Amino acid sequence: MATAVRLLVLFLLFLSSPNPILSLYEDQVGLMDWHQQYIGKVKHAVFHTQKTGRKRVVVSTEENVLASLDLRHGEIFWRHVLGTNDAIDGIDIALGKYVITLSSGGSILRAWNLPDGQMVWESSLQGPKHSKALLSVEKGSKSEKYNIVIVLSRGCLHAVSSIDGEVLWKKDFDAQSLEIQQVIQLPGSDFLYVVGFSGSSLFEAYQINAKNGEMLKHETASFSGDFSGELSLVSSEMLVALDATGSSLITISFHSEQISFQQAYISHLVEGSSGPAMMVPSPVTGIFAVKINTVTVFIKVTDKGKLELLDKTEQPTVVSDALSFSESQLAFALVQHEGNKIHFIVKLADNWGSDLLKETIELDQQRGLVHKVFINNYIRTDRSHGFRALVVMEDHSLLLLQQGAVVWSREDGLASIVDVTTSELPVYKEGVLVAKVEHSVFEWLKGHWLKLKGTLMLASPEDVAAIQRIRLKSSEKSKMTRDHNGFRKLLIVLTRGGKVFALHTGDGRIVWSILLYSLRYSDRCQHPVGLNLYQWQVPHHHAMDENPSVLIAGRCDQRSDAQGVISFVDTYTGRELRSFGLVHSVAQVIPLPFTDSTEQRLHLIIDADKHAHLYPKTPEVVGIFQSELSKVYWYSVEADNGIIRGYGLKSGCVGKEAGEYCFDTQELWSVVFPSESEKIIATVTRKPNEVVHTQAKVVADQDVMYKYISKNLLFVATVAPKTSGEIGSATLEESWLIIYLIDTVTGRILHRMTHHGSHGPVHAVFSENWVVYHYFNLRAHRYEMSVIEIYDQSRAENKDVWKLVLGKHNLTSLISLYSRAEVITKSQSYFFTHSVKAMAATLTAKGITSKQLLIGTIGDQVLALDKRFLDPRRTVNPSQAEREEGIIPLTDTLPIIPQSYITHALKVEGLREIVIVPAKLESTTLVFAHGVDLFFTRLAPSKTYDSLTEDFSYALLLLTIVALVVAIFVTWVLSERKDLQEKWR
Repeated sequence: MATAVRLLVLFLLFLSSPNPILSLYEDQVGLMDWHQQYIGKVKHAVFHTQKTGRKRVVVSTEENVLASLDLRHGEIFWRHVLGTNDAIDGIDIALGKYVITLSSGGSILRAWNLPDGQMVWESSLQGPKHSKALLSVEKGSKSEKYNIVIVLSRGCLHAVSSIDGEVLWKKDFDAQSLEIQQVIQLPGSDFLYVVGFSGSSLFEAYQINAKNGEMLKHETASFSGDFSGELSLVSSEMLVALDATGSSLITISFHSEQISFQQAYISHLVEGSSGPAMMVPSPVTGIFAVKINTVTVFIKVTDKGKLELLDKTEQPTVVSDALSFSESQLAFALVQHEGNKIHFIVKLADNWGSDLLKETIELDQQRGLVHKVFINNYIRTDRSHGFRALVVMEDHSLLLLQQGAVVWSREDGLASIVDVTTSELPVYKEGVLVAKVEHSVFEWLKGHWLKLKGTLMLASPEDVAAIQRIRLKSSEKSKMTRDHNGFRKLLIVLTRGGKVFALHTGDGRIVWSILLYSLRYSDRCQHPVGLNLYQWQVPHHHAMDENPSVLIAGRCDQRSDAQGVISFVDTYTGRELRSFGLVHSVAQVIPLPFTDSTEQRLHLIIDADKHAHLYPKTPEVVGIFQSELSKVYWYSVEADNGIIRGYGLKSGCVGKEAGEYCFDTQELWSVVFPSESEKIIATVTRKPNEVVHTQAKVVADQDVMYKYISKNLLFVATVAPKTSGEIGSATLEESWLIIYLIDTVTGRILHRMTHHGSHGPVHAVFSENWVVYHYFNLRAHRYEMSVIEIYDQSRAENKDVWKLVLGKHNLTSLISLYSRAEVITKSQSYFFTHSVKAMAATLTAKGITSKQLLIGTIGDQVLALDKRFLDPRRTVNPSQAEREEGIIPLTDTLPIIPQSYITHALKVEGLREIVIVPAKLESTTLVFAHGVDLFFTRLAPSKTYDSLTEDFSYALLLLTIVALVVAIFVTWVLSERKDLQEKWR
């Protein structure tokens, strides 16, 4: 009996012991991370809706993505993300099975297999000069062996076989100073017409044999004025162009023996029109459109070249390309915006007065205006023709409209994130929870029984799926209240389309989104650009009635001296609190470490004239800032000029109307890099929210080294001007990389190091007292990563506790430009296998947890590398004391462990940035990587030493405790009975 009890106790102890072999991994998918795929703003689209096979639309985007989308649900069948310098100029479908793409300014022509997206062939098209890139696929008859792809690129006209990419013939226009505007290929004709301008007033037309590229005819004609803009083809033998003033239309007939011009003033066609006009690409034969300010005018061209006004509208209008939906009929679509509704109208090309289709669809106002529309037809059940429209919105979202409704939508604006910040969720209060999951006792018991079976590895595949469903249903990660570990937050992202999204870190869903009014097109601000997001108001527990808010800064153009705009958005509701245009530009925004009584953070906006403007504009803020004025310094980097300047502030702006909220600046120092030998390619500083746990570092011999901790340090990387381009653009002797560490308050260079025979690009990360940077070593033909650690020698004697107690130390000694900082540096270099796109270092709440580097590789994955591998004190044979400290033996190459990829098998296509956010739990940091795709996960560099895992089985623990108590009671009873029996003997 005693043996059986012992076996029972050992078995229960075995069950209660933590054993990693018993963990399940497949039921944890999606619990700690999420991944979202996007494509970006669509600029070209081709439908493929044959009777056999899946109905799809092939699109290319501004993010250089080629993708095939399911027409039913909008899901991605396949996609390819091309390089940053490989912009797609045009797409089409050849032979019904190949997707043809023209990219890189017309220099690369590719064919992709339509069903699976595999590349079939690639051709490089060379030419002597840069020109417009045009693509045209000849739709030949079934009897032909192959279709011909006509390509205009780099001043040459090419005919390429769509079967294998072979160039059949090439016509060079380099000898002629011709700016080609159109390549016209008439259906059923063996002739091509190439038309364009020479200079500003000479029109030229070439007739070319499409079979062999032979030039058949060349005609020129000079116009009395100047041409402006592009040509619009309105018929097989007629073009329309604008004059240089934009006030008249010129009809050009080029098929007759002599080129003829007819000029008509827009003011005669459209009464009350004023201002220059802009040509809209012609959708169909005989009709073209012109935009005059906010008015869109549709004009018909008669056979004799005369112009007649068809219609005009002041509503924002977008016109689609022509669509052939029967043997002899062409249709095109108009999409007109009116408030929160859009009118989808389909017209016949030869009958403007009647509508084939007219539908009104309600849309979310936060999507903005319609930018592009592509139409396709289908056969209804009653054998009539129906039409669907693929619509590209102002916020870069993509919608499919059919039968008066939105079939599906994609938020592809998230493929072009400009900046990211975070916001805390509301504190839990009674009745505030957005989602509350309630279970019956039976469901609770069933769930814990399934988890127990999973722990004992007895779960069937159906049980594993049930466990996954229960966990996702009962998970607290998607609640709209903050948790005590700080895992649940809102990621506030600003996109290139001027839209702000709030993403929940739990599951990546969109909580709210808003298209900022200040970043939309207007007469005052015609090319708005969003710059950055900043935390504006972060209320704490004593001011919980206020919602947190963010500041969005932008300007009306890419130029740094363009007029600035700012907006304020509530991060809980997504409501735009206020927005206004500034009287000054926005060259730089500096968040200050001060807040007012309402916990609004002070910000300085530096304009192009180096004046500082204080926000928010309240008397209280001025008083706070005036008391700290002498402690505020800032710097600017002029990379093109090779100059870094440091500034201080003075009271008041001389001759400015900004009054007490404007401050003049004075230049305190400057570092000028010689332009003939150095070019700035990278600058990095520490994160302002980084927490350093301790400045002291105890080394192997029990000595103490003090980290040089300063938020004012700037890492600067310069290269030889010849090596600022791609790798291989300069020889070994002409290549060097120079590293600087500069104090931005004093302008003193604390450290300088030269890497001879090295090349950019340089990616770097600065944390605590160390900086790690990545570059290419031409001598070794390999990538390298180097580390620099900087230590404070002025505190080397501060190791006596009594000195610290009695205050006899120099920890508070003043820093001056005239006193050299007593610092020493340690550095080391290592080979690294991959090219790098982005780098970041982990951040935690108290800075106690070990550091890891997060490296975005060329394969669009994120690799976690322990900082100990980049310790400059590594040696080949570390001593026993160094091994105890954690020093790893020196190797020339940094290891890449497959299990260290935090993205696992996923890719963050087009990876641009890795954002690190500390959680409240010290062991954990939150990682958000974005590019074309989005990826989020939680990372514990030193494991979760301060918490139990989420899949910890409390039911098993309770069962084990109960079993142990029962076993103890049973053994006690048996022991008492045995003792009693022995006494009776």
